[in-house]
Amino acid sequence: MTPAVLAGVDGSPESTVAAHWAAGEALRRGAPLRLLHAWPWLTDGRASFADPEDLPVAAQRMLAAVAEEVAARHPGLAVQTDVVLDAAVDGLVAATEVAEDADLLVLGSRGLGGFKGLLVGSVSMAVAGRAAVPVVVVRQPEPETGTERAGETGAVPEVVVGVDAAAPSDTVLDFAFREAELRGARLRAVHGWNLPASFAVVGFLPSGSETAQLQAAEEKALAAALAGHRARYPHIEVVEQARLGAARTLVEDTEDAALLVVGRRRRPHDLAPRLGRTAHAVLHHAHPPVAVVPHA
Repeated sequence: MTPAVLAGVDGSPESTVAAHWAAGEALRRGAPLRLLHAWPWLTDGRASFADPEDLPVAAQRMLAAVAEEVAARHPGLAVQTDVVLDAAVDGLVAATEVAEDADLLVLGSRGLGGFKGLLVGSVSMAVAGRAAVPVVVVRQPEPETGTERAGETGAVPEVVVGVDAAAPSDTVLDFAFREAELRGARLRAVHGWNLPASFAVVGFLPSGSETAQLQAAEEKALAAALAGHRARYPHIEVVEQARLGAARTLVEDTEDAALLVVGRRRRPHDLAPRLGRTAHAVLHHAHPPVAVVPHA
């Protein structure tokens, strides 16, 4: 059975935009869509699914309305609805752990509890840092841009992936190459590098020749990190880009990307930071949908 695409909905405009984005992703994958709504008031302390007759009328109507709207806009898509009996973060995270047939969770950038001007809500940030599957956070577009950023001008769609050339993750690259393949998109692999610590200690900038040498070394490392995946996906156009600066490199010039992919290391215990600096910055500042992919 094809794994389902999950989408968290709470009745907010942002979550409805995310549900439609998830529907498009499900159609590309040939997968069903499951809309999840967390309802903490009936919880018995365990994440489980409620019987429809036990739910408040408002929750039933909200889920039904979103499901109907999504199904109408995406003909042929199988849409299911479930209510998770837990608080939003714990319930959505638990759903990704117990749903063995799911491999992606889509969330709006903020929900009903977010205030005006908030770019990414606490629920989306927390779930992105804890979920067992990749989490895509979709920002509500400006009214004049519509719900799809890519493909509006007829340009080739582009998926952008952040690559740590020193320690590349096969899991992150697999996800990015697959997403580019599903969209018939070009893949732009971006490696942001920083000056060696010795320059900061000494307190001067490298010369032009030294910078060129460092740049060449980083480009070589990026090419080596991508070599295996380029061989497995020879039909995908790949653009390699090594630039000084990590998070800034991923935020700049990605406004029209169909998807921006970054990695998140799985932490051995709860005390460790959930999101690295790059993933945290990208979630807050990047405009396209951001996929946060957990990896070892």
